[in-house]
Amino acid sequence: MTDLAHRAERPFAAPVGRWEGLRSRARRFRELAAVALRSPTTVIGLVLILALVTMAICAPLIMEPNFPDPYQMPRDWTQINAPPGTPGHPLGTTGEGGDVLYGIVWGARTSLKLAFIVVALTVVIGVIIGSVAGFLGGKVDEVLMRVVDVFLAVPELILALAIAALLGPSFTNIIIAITVLGWCRYARIIRAQIIHTKQNEYVDAARVIGDSRLRIYVKDILPNSITPVVVAATLQMGAVVIFAATLSFLGLAEAGLAEWGNLVSEGQSGVVSGRWWVATFAGLMVFLWSLGFNLFGDGLRDVLDPRSEGR
Repeated sequence: MTDLAHRAERPFAAPVGRWEGLRSRARRFRELAAVALRSPTTVIGLVLILALVTMAICAPLIMEPNFPDPYQMPRDWTQINAPPGTPGHPLGTTGEGGDVLYGIVWGARTSLKLAFIVVALTVVIGVIIGSVAGFLGGKVDEVLMRVVDVFLAVPELILALAIAALLGPSFTNIIIAITVLGWCRYARIIRAQIIHTKQNEYVDAARVIGDSRLRIYVKDILPNSITPVVVAATLQMGAVVIFAATLSFLGLAEAGLAEWGNLVSEGQSGVVSGRWWVATFAGLMVFLWSLGFNLFGDGLRDVLDPRSEGR
């Protein structure tokens, strides 16, 4: 079998010729984008994501940074529990004089930073371990999957609390705690996909023409196994912020950190006494962030995985 025929049988392989391959990928991307944008829910999710990401990126322009640490909310001890509409504090203040608007705006930046770091680390770790297990198989697969089972057997929140509490209250430790837990699902997803993909005929054809195992993995198996990981990562962008907000709410973030879960924690005592604004505004931001990525992730799944339609 010629290399041309071999490439023709790979679903996601680039055609012969660099520029032709780039044009093919660009055309395929435009087709997928057009299909995704036909769904109103996907568009709503994308709009929410773009709005929140824009707010996070433009945080220094919206709210002047609090030096020396812009991620710490500024305190105004003359305005404690000030209601929304107070001059200088449009969304009110917390029980410690923290500006709620500052916490909301810079909290978006904190959440964006958290989500990208955690998702990037968990995807890389999970794909590496799952790929080794699925591609090599045998005893290697058994050992690695038993390790994954151990992590999955412990309730996520309890293990995260234990790790974060052991390391101490800090935003960095929250990232570590969530990363330690999050890679397992990606390892399982990519392993299952690789086991399925390596049974296809184009993989056998690559072996016949003498491709190395590494080339087969990089050119044939990984590109045709990664789609579910992309969808799962998009959905986790929303879930990881909720999880981090939960840990912050339980007191595992630095005091005064501009983070939505931290704001909900500071405002919880005021809800029953009528000081509703702190927890309400921060909780609304967590909801919108999660909703945006869930809607967009569902639309992306429908486009990239036709088998999911109608479920």
